Amino acid sequence: MSRANAIQIFLAGVESVKPASFIPRHIQLQGGWIKIADQSFKLADINNLYIAAVGKAAAAMALEAEKILGSCIAEGIVVTKYDHALKLIHSRTIEAGHPVPDDNSILAGKAIVELFEKAEEKDIILLMVSGGASALLADTPPACSLKDLQETSQLLLDSGAAIDEVNTVRKHLSLIKGGQLMQYTKAKVITLLLSDVPGDDLSVIASGLTVSDSTTFKDAWRIIEKYQLVEKLPAGIRNWLQQGIKKAIPDTPKPGNPAFNKVYNTLVATNQTALNASAQKAKEMGYTTTILSPMLTGEAEIQAEAFMNRLKNESNSSPNCILWGGETTVTIKGKGKGGRNQQFALAALCALKGEEWLKNNNAAILSGGTDGTDGPTKAAGAVIDSDIFTRLNEFSMDPEAYLHNNDAFHFFEKTGGLIITGPTQTNVMDIVIGLLDKL
Repeated sequence: MSRANAIQIFLAGVESVKPASFIPRHIQLQGGWIKIADQSFKLADINNLYIAAVGKAAAAMALEAEKILGSCIAEGIVVTKYDHALKLIHSRTIEAGHPVPDDNSILAGKAIVELFEKAEEKDIILLMVSGGASALLADTPPACSLKDLQETSQLLLDSGAAIDEVNTVRKHLSLIKGGQLMQYTKAKVITLLLSDVPGDDLSVIASGLTVSDSTTFKDAWRIIEKYQLVEKLPAGIRNWLQQGIKKAIPDTPKPGNPAFNKVYNTLVATNQTALNASAQKAKEMGYTTTILSPMLTGEAEIQAEAFMNRLKNESNSSPNCILWGGETTVTIKGKGKGGRNQQFALAALCALKGEEWLKNNNAAILSGGTDGTDGPTKAAGAVIDSDIFTRLNEFSMDPEAYLHNNDAFHFFEKTGGLIITGPTQTNVMDIVIGLLDKL
């Protein structure tokens, strides 16, 4: 029962941040006027309305925009992850690589730039941004290859670097990220952003396509040094960053740059939105509910142990639901398969050292990605309860061995703990749920 309830609470959070829930609140068409966020425009004053959507939620965001704007749209481009496309009437779709860019990511980067260059002063571009766009939309610095960019991306992902650090480097290996996209157009740009980063910093979401960037080439290099990647970097990437440090090439546009006078950036949904919806669902199910703060960040294994300690402190009162939202990191040391949510759930299991506490409290712990994917796997995350120990005994499995090999996917595949939702068409980081249902 606790496992099923945890999944219901998780799905309620995911549902609240799907584009169908928030796009109609931010885009309206009435009486010859278009209202997008807090900006209103008379249709007769607009030459062309272009839409562009990038990220894991791009197709669903574009679909909802098309339902509202219809034939007002002159042209649209959608860039999303493989298997995330939807049937659209006014927009063409490019599916690309994630979390490492591929050939289609480069193609997508060129297509978005061409759209921005095409738009004139009396045109409007509605840009809809969601997590994942940093990989899905890519370009390469001069004298660097896609292979160089892919190797660098993988090094950063494996290092345990936080998303803001990864995106600081990405901005400085691009001519469109870090606000640089705004330098390609004369049009007015309205950007709706779905946040997948801790703190909801607009300049970090999708590497800040239309947002001024306060970071520098020196900041990017410090991150490379921090994670001991200098000698591992491809030569072209290393040389490009060094040129930037020497000011031989321009840095990303900073606050106050006139390119940003024609852009309006609006946050439309966040991890807090999803947590609030999960909390409401839990309360409706009869749980006393707490949302933990500050936001979840840091190494998955360390944070899983901290979460279990907090949950154990709540054991004297039930039914109880503890929620935590954010995004952990995993420093890859093994050769297995998994993602940060599966690693978190497995680390929580290992922290218990046995089934007694889970069974006595009829407890369940779930960690899931709102985007429906966790690392390079088909799962959104994983859930544990006392039933998992039956499988452990059946297969003679050692959870610690799987944890240290970063092989949580195969562990939960065997023990039946995977959460598989398929693509959710949204992305606001992760939700962790701890339930206590004492009998």
